Amino acid sequence: MASKAEFVTYVTEQMKEAGQITCRKMFGEYGVYCDGKIFGLICEDQLFVKITEEGRRICPDLSKVPPYDGAKPYFLVEELDNRELLTRLVEETVKALPEPKKKKKK
Repeated sequence: MASKAEFVTYVTEQMKEAGQITCRKMFGEYGVYCDGKIFGLICEDQLFVKITEEGRRICPDLSKVPPYDGAKPYFLVEELDNRELLTRLVEETVKALPEPKKKKKK
């Protein structure tokens, strides 16, 4: 079951204070980016955020599950109504992740 566009819009609206939030369709689901850096996935109308120590400190009770078969675990974020907490989780996760590699020009 693919994620609904309405769900994707709701999630991105909830975290918009963290930076420029964008989504890109990937494999029938969505990659979620903040200021150009991928930090999560939306799969089957659920939000998954990359696991970092900073994220673990902010939300210590988040479950760690793979977003799809064969994937490494991510945090499963089920509390999407708390905009302040979600924004903080996204901001700190993005800070902790390495910068994306520059694409080589041909």
